[in-house]
Amino acid sequence: MNTSPFIYLRGLRHVSHSVFAVNEGQKFYFDPQFGRRMAYSSGQQVKRAIMEGLNMPFAAITFNWEIDKKENKANQKEPHSPCDPTYADQLLGGYMKAGANIMAVKRRSPLSISAMRPLHPLLGGIASPTENITFDRTQHTGNHKVKVFWTKGKERGDELSTGELEEWLESNQRSLPNRAFIMDQTRASGLFVYDMAIDLRTLFSVSTNKFEPELYPEIEAKLRDNGWKEGKNAFGNCLICPKEKREEIIPALAKAIINWRISTNQSRTYDPMATVAIVISDNANQVAYAIRGDLREDTERAQAVPVIDTTAKADFFVTPLAASYIVGATGNADALEKAENKLIQLMSAFKYESN
Repeated sequence: MNTSPFIYLRGLRHVSHSVFAVNEGQKFYFDPQFGRRMAYSSGQQVKRAIMEGLNMPFAAITFNWEIDKKENKANQKEPHSPCDPTYADQLLGGYMKAGANIMAVKRRSPLSISAMRPLHPLLGGIASPTENITFDRTQHTGNHKVKVFWTKGKERGDELSTGELEEWLESNQRSLPNRAFIMDQTRASGLFVYDMAIDLRTLFSVSTNKFEPELYPEIEAKLRDNGWKEGKNAFGNCLICPKEKREEIIPALAKAIINWRISTNQSRTYDPMATVAIVISDNANQVAYAIRGDLREDTERAQAVPVIDTTAKADFFVTPLAASYIVGATGNADALEKAENKLIQLMSAFKYESN
């Protein structure tokens, strides 16, 4: 039986001509050893996808705005979380609330999640050259409007009347279609890996330490009313989530961890980002060895090959897709279901009340 208070997981996915985010194009960082731009999805984005995969109610967030009457502007201020662990996204995702005249509370997420990035700099990256995309409504011209304004320095000038616009178009032999171009967009392709550590010590416990509080007094009272029991973990006194609530959350969390998907890119392109393999262990080094990219020495040009090393001390869950990208790999159609069951087993076996 696994007696470690941590579960370590590494997942390998295949990304095919996709986009992780649409804000200012594909996110990337630069690998100095191989001189390549590396597409990535942030750990925060992966965690958000997992939280959405729970299919449980989200806590209501308060979005604060401040109106400047003099400048006639609305400025967004810090959003406020209810800091209420009775909601699964707050319990698992963590929270923080601080500000002037507000008691500061903070809970660290028990899920530590890396960015999803190429398995090796030579096994995934950003497509080249860039592409141009369009926002096109030319097939339904009559349903849309085109507004044109005269140039007025740095500010927008007066709008042209219909007559002025028609005269300008005719005299300059121009057309203004219902189409907008978005230039120099990029996509990601290749084998991508992400890592996760689950801290079982804090997964279902919330500290009652008053010096670095995780709870407001009224929320602490609410938890006690809802059956949370006094306990003690490695960090001190805490309240422990009731067993029946844990039994509801654990299967949902296991399913979300294995089957999460990035949904923020779907308006631009769809890619299932299918899972090639999952490795689970109580040793972080072992999961890093288990799925890796190895440099090849038998070629004039630097190349790398993906490796699933079954000699590592870990549990392997390999899908049939692995045979498409890794020489000699074989998989099973029920691999991800078995991975879910392994996570459920590990999270259920931990002795939360006795710590």
